[in-house]
Amino acid sequence: MTGSHVDGGVRADVRARLPASPLSGDDARWLGWPLLVGLAVVALYLATNDYPAYGAGLYVETADAIRANGYALPATVPHYGPEGVPFAYPPLMFYVLALLRDVGAGAFATSLYLPPLFTLAALVPTYLLGRDVVGDRRAGTAAALLLVLNPQVLEWHISAGGLVRAPAFVFALWGSYAGLRIFRDGAREWVLPGLAAVALVAHTHPTYTIFTVATYLLFWVGYDRSPTGFLRGAVVGFGALALALPWLGTVVSHHGVAVFSGAAGTHGGLFGVVYRLREWGPTGAVVPMVAAVGLLGTRHRVLGAWTAAVWLLFAQPRFTYTVGAIAMVAAVVELAERGYADSVVTAVDSALDRGASETADRPDGGVARPAAPARVVVAALVVLSLVGLGGLGYEFAGADGTTPEFVDDDDTAAMAWAADETEPGATFVVFGDAAEWFPVYTDRTILVSPWGAEWRGPDTYEAHLDAFVNGSECANRSCAEAAMATVDADPDYVYLPNGAYTVRGDYERANGTLAASFAEHPRYERAFENDGVVVFRRLSD
Repeated sequence: MTGSHVDGGVRADVRARLPASPLSGDDARWLGWPLLVGLAVVALYLATNDYPAYGAGLYVETADAIRANGYALPATVPHYGPEGVPFAYPPLMFYVLALLRDVGAGAFATSLYLPPLFTLAALVPTYLLGRDVVGDRRAGTAAALLLVLNPQVLEWHISAGGLVRAPAFVFALWGSYAGLRIFRDGAREWVLPGLAAVALVAHTHPTYTIFTVATYLLFWVGYDRSPTGFLRGAVVGFGALALALPWLGTVVSHHGVAVFSGAAGTHGGLFGVVYRLREWGPTGAVVPMVAAVGLLGTRHRVLGAWTAAVWLLFAQPRFTYTVGAIAMVAAVVELAERGYADSVVTAVDSALDRGASETADRPDGGVARPAAPARVVVAALVVLSLVGLGGLGYEFAGADGTTPEFVDDDDTAAMAWAADETEPGATFVVFGDAAEWFPVYTDRTILVSPWGAEWRGPDTYEAHLDAFVNGSECANRSCAEAAMATVDADPDYVYLPNGAYTVRGDYERANGTLAASFAEHPRYERAFENDGVVVFRRLSD
């Protein structure tokens, strides 16, 4: 691979050859490759998941609240916690979900099939970023492959959580690509597409919006630093803000500005490196960060800085792995161009018994075979594709920590019973991850709910998260009641998993002691039971 970009811009001769459209016929095979691999990843996911991975119950309930409010923004979303959830989310995908629900789309089906489509769509801007930053179509292919085969990226986009995150991911990557063209190439025709992409991500997910804004600031500093470039960036940023003002104004009128500042302090907040060092130690995304540091002294120093900035800003490693996919490819190209790949090329040529020449004319007058470096690159991409797919297949089919299902047939049967056999105002505490789906399929309120609690501030969020996790891991009734008491939860029913279940995506197994301790206490009576769920009714004192 050879690159033609220099830091701070592209050469005049290269810029003159930049196509008006970002894609041409020459990109078909190099973009088609990761798209085909992506389709194989989606097929593996769907073949190994009867229900969507993770949960999107609150997302669906939010869409239903919009429908119930005549498609006006509701003040709150019911059933998640005793007071519901303040509606402060960027609303775009919830309106899309509301429309899908109105035409009969089921919650599980939508959450299973829609996120993979957006995950595949994200490969297009990833390819373009890799291609144009490094300067080679094969680099775009490699970056897109590294993205679609990365479990950290897939976990939050192909799963049910991707109902909102995956579209935001697509918009953020397109916005980043537009920023590259605006600031590095001086392409003013990308200002309007950039404005559209940033406006879409701002209407979809707050964290991905911050990612996009940070990318624009860094690209302006790294590639441009001119007043004209700053003005173009301002048109994008303030234009997107102007389009977001209607929903922002509605949210502030309902809940005040504090609803945003409170949520910003949860999920690791900004400056994710502080969160990671506090919670995990200095781990995570080591290879992308090594590549980023190595690039700081090369023509790709903006890419290195971009990777490092994302690692510093966000606790969620999927952002580092996304930018790091391009950084790792660029680092390999730099090593190859400095001669470190010569021995590999020679060894491959020797193994193929084709000598070390760049090309060799065929005696029958046919087309010369590809250059040795090209053969090495293609072979590496094939190996990456096959090994990556094999690893994901083993992960998905085995003890799946990447795409765990929050519910099973026993949960859906228990939820159907709760919807049919309990009073509409009945309250529940649901232990295990099935809790997130419970309100959607029962129209009942759960009293322990970290989902959406961030909009009531970090104290409320942490209290409900601790109560949910601690209670879901309890082995006896007194432990579970103590967890419920920390958030003043006094339910009519307690829903307990039996057998295998998950807590925040981690697999657990109930051994029966928790259910037995509830059954032995005179305050509770067994109301429903199947192989996977036991529900106890709390009796009056």
